[in-house]
Amino acid sequence: MDGVLVIDKPGGVTSHDVVSAARRILNERRIGHGGTLDPLATGVLVLLCGRATRLARFVSASEKAYDATILFGVTTDSYDVTGTVTAQSATRPTRAAVERAIESLRGHYDQLPPAFSAKKVAGARAYDMARRQQPVALTPVPVSVTRAVLTSFDETRATVEIVCSAGFYVRSFAHTLGELVESGACLEQLRRTRSGDFTVTQAVELEQLQGRCATGTVPLIPLTEMMPWMPGAALTAEGRDRVAHGRIIEPRHLSDAGTAAARCHPAGAGPEEAGWCQLIAPDGELVAIARSAADGTLHPSIVLI
Repeated sequence: MDGVLVIDKPGGVTSHDVVSAARRILNERRIGHGGTLDPLATGVLVLLCGRATRLARFVSASEKAYDATILFGVTTDSYDVTGTVTAQSATRPTRAAVERAIESLRGHYDQLPPAFSAKKVAGARAYDMARRQQPVALTPVPVSVTRAVLTSFDETRATVEIVCSAGFYVRSFAHTLGELVESGACLEQLRRTRSGDFTVTQAVELEQLQGRCATGTVPLIPLTEMMPWMPGAALTAEGRDRVAHGRIIEPRHLSDAGTAAARCHPAGAGPEEAGWCQLIAPDGELVAIARSAADGTLHPSIVLI
């Protein structure tokens, strides 16, 4: 079973719980996920099945979209409502103050991950250290927020639509927002609506997966549709054989050499700008991911056959 399965993750379970359940239901041990969700969160959890697990780096690094509900007047150690309350305030921000604060949190900047996170510090998980009340020295990481819009507000809580880079912590966003409006805040609810090109409209609920499997209607997205943003090149039969042995692909090994070269390595691009390219066999199967070179050759990096 090779491809992507989009699950609508329920609240109260870990991403690992969902992966374990899917392995059991689908009878497929090679399943991983393309970006974790906290137990509190619901929504899009991308499962990579079979050979798709080898392409995890391209899925986990993709942009994410969320609907976040933020509660004002409460601060917790985990930055969400599941944590221990560290402070409370009767102060409530105005809508204008919240909108100004949100505006300041758009763009590119360094974000400090929460202490209760899966980040590693000296080989240990930050959340393990935080639970033992050990000091956690985390380093801010560069993040990007391309969209942050207030969609509802009632003084006690706000709902914000967020589109952000991989590695962004919405819990940290909520905590910082509380600091900016001087009331304190924590994340109350979180729903991921998109992960890269995978949306919640494609998702199946975990409790429905067993029935879908029994009827042979598991909505598995094939390897060739995993990364529509990545250019592709069609191989000749000889080209496919060369890929199987990890050999460099020259233009003569492509059935659409001129078009593929233009897509995989645009004119004027230097060696440092060489990108990834999908290599497609004559039967339509995705057989490798290659790096394009300035001389028009393609270098298989991840071979799937």
